Amino acid sequence: ALLVITSSLIILRREIYHKKKYPPIQDMNKMPKYWTKAKKYLSKKDKVMSILIEKYKSPSETVLTSRKDIFFSLCKSIIGQQISVAAANSVFLKFEKRCKNRINAKVVSKLSFTQLKECGLSKQKVKGIQSLAKQTLDKSFNPNLISKMSDEEAIIYLSKLRQIGRWSAEMILLFTYNRSNIWPVQDIGLLRGISKNYKKKYLPPETFVKLLNKRFTPYCSVATWYLWRSIDPEPIQY
Repeated sequence: ALLVITSSLIILRREIYHKKKYPPIQDMNKMPKYWTKAKKYLSKKDKVMSILIEKYKSPSETVLTSRKDIFFSLCKSIIGQQISVAAANSVFLKFEKRCKNRINAKVVSKLSFTQLKECGLSKQKVKGIQSLAKQTLDKSFNPNLISKMSDEEAIIYLSKLRQIGRWSAEMILLFTYNRSNIWPVQDIGLLRGISKNYKKKYLPPETFVKLLNKRFTPYCSVATWYLWRSIDPEPIQY
């Protein structure tokens, strides 16, 4: 459900640009440094969020982590676009096997169009993954620059990649870079979570989604995570 993109629901919001360096990618299975502080902040700000945070607390709590591998995550994002989670997992396993469990630009660049398509990828997705591998190798795409960018700057930079739109870029910032204030308003899972927990019709009013965005800032990523958990007990990972 998280892979469906609803372009008509894009909510434009002003982005504050800070001249600072953003934190590096977090280690896999390591809780983001802001997580505990964010939970306290959100619990005080919002009753629903307080209930969700309490419901999914330790020792059974699973938190946002990072794979620390942007190429891997971008490939997974491209593969999973506009298909079911089950279908995406099936295709990705074939892709991983084709790469001999070494998903990196060098390995992928050596695979032919036919080899990639045989994994179950569409023509456009094959071109997207091939382009990503090429740009990674020739350094026309440099993920090291992202840590110095604001969220909006990073989204624009990532969106220049073939097959990567705003939603995919936001998922990368949230899951790979663990940015603290990502509010992916094109995400069906987030919108479903809002509707369910705040007793709103589906789709929730844009004005209400904006209100929550303002209320949860600067920890929208954490709020998004708990809203996702409320509709899907299986933690998401890219």
